[in-house]
Amino acid sequence: MIITNLTSYLLPWGSLFIKLDTDEGISGWGECSPMGGHVLQAMAVHSLKPLVIGNDPFDVEVLWEKMFLRPYKLGPSGSLLETISGIDIAIWDIIGKVTNKPIYQLIGGRFRDRVQIYFSYGWDRKATVDEVAKIMAANVEKGFDTVKLRMNYGPLKGEYKNDPGLSMIKAIRKAVGDDVRIAFDPNNGYTAHKAIQVGRYLEENVGLAWLEEPTPQHDYIAMAQVADALDTPVSAGEHEYTLWQFRDLILQGKPDIVQPDIVKCGGITEAKKIAALCEAWSKPIVVHNTQPTIGTAASLHFCASVSNAMYHQEFTGHREELSALFNNQLEYKDGYLFLPEGPGLGLEVVENKVREAAISIM
Repeated sequence: MIITNLTSYLLPWGSLFIKLDTDEGISGWGECSPMGGHVLQAMAVHSLKPLVIGNDPFDVEVLWEKMFLRPYKLGPSGSLLETISGIDIAIWDIIGKVTNKPIYQLIGGRFRDRVQIYFSYGWDRKATVDEVAKIMAANVEKGFDTVKLRMNYGPLKGEYKNDPGLSMIKAIRKAVGDDVRIAFDPNNGYTAHKAIQVGRYLEENVGLAWLEEPTPQHDYIAMAQVADALDTPVSAGEHEYTLWQFRDLILQGKPDIVQPDIVKCGGITEAKKIAALCEAWSKPIVVHNTQPTIGTAASLHFCASVSNAMYHQEFTGHREELSALFNNQLEYKDGYLFLPEGPGLGLEVVENKVREAAISIM
């Protein structure tokens, strides 16, 4: 079996789907991180497509290394790894379809048949404190026992005199009760000093499940200062790519929880290596995820096969415009997503609908 073609579909919502065809008529689908879709699409078609065409999809490691090393001036992170991620997921989808097995059976087996998920809400700077609290309470009623508030500050933009995040977190605690776990994500918004100050205040007055990326994402010294100062777990990892960056994150930033994103960090192949690294350092994994279809399915297979992915997977909710592109949907019930049991990813893409929806096809 050889890969005969790569087609990329850029959708109007930012999603970039990758389709790989083979000479045996079996195709696989993947998804890339949804930032700079036109850049990723060009990279997939012009830089990586020539490297995978004519190769056996079962040569997973060989293909991954070729995609990573040959266009070395385009990496070693960012757009290159995000594009590799989508292609790698599509390769695993092919292998699953050829063997008639779900991906999790091919990458280690199943530690769990469902993955507990948490609800993640990003503040849009318009919603009031009460509105945010009501949104969180409504999702707890749907079965979520953990919710996360993302402030969308950006690097060092959370240094407000009256930080709205604190009022929102307190209102959320009041709305959802004491049994619900609350995570807080300032999105890199604080200095180390402010993050420690905020963290200690919330430890005393609210109680947090974790504090996510409180300082600028690549300032590992600041992150380590916060992690050392707080009892609350500090999490990070959504901005890291490859095994080597996660090594440096763990050694220098010292997060308590590691958060790889499967459609960014290098796909399933690299994520499994990152998981092994985390296991060696006794770091639990909470997968970062913003894509509700292919990205979520890939994350589910990864979480099922990894013993230390014991915490919740991020879930931002269904999006009807994306769900319409599939014949089947991921099963959600009472705060859990259930593993797809079909071959490969277990999702059935309707290509003609993807083609109709796409704003660019290459």
